[in-house]
Amino acid sequence: MTFAVGDRIVHPLHGAGVIDSIENQRVCGVERSYYVMHIKMGDMLVKVPTDSSDAVGLRPIMKPEEAKKFLDYIGTIKPEMTQNWNRRYRENMSKLRSGNLKDVAEVIKGLTVRDSERGLSTGERKMLNSAKEILLSEIVLSQSYTYDEASTLLEDALRP
Repeated sequence: MTFAVGDRIVHPLHGAGVIDSIENQRVCGVERSYYVMHIKMGDMLVKVPTDSSDAVGLRPIMKPEEAKKFLDYIGTIKPEMTQNWNRRYRENMSKLRSGNLKDVAEVIKGLTVRDSERGLSTGERKMLNSAKEILLSEIVLSQSYTYDEASTLLEDALRP
């Protein structure tokens, strides 16, 4: 998929942002074109080669009307997670890397439920916070909500 300057897109591991520019850069002797993406959460600048944007998982942000439906969907998720910490961590990381919003929501819901029942390890707590940041960054950008408004809506959606 190709993008243009000003497009609002999502990087699966960094969250939603806006393409500030498309620039050519020489790295290791190879000239390539890069999307230069500004991610407001964390004030981060990410460069992704234009020819590998599909492999990285860049995608357009959700449409504004999808955000409300998506928050409603989160409340309906019935998480199924393995008891084995190592396997659960790998499965959740794979879901986050996919960039699929439903997968990200399943990770958030599953870890939130697990946290309320048994608590989380430090690694899983970091994963939960990262997954929430990724989702919140997209909701904020698609809805023009403040971070606090989006966070409140997400927490409400996660309540049993």
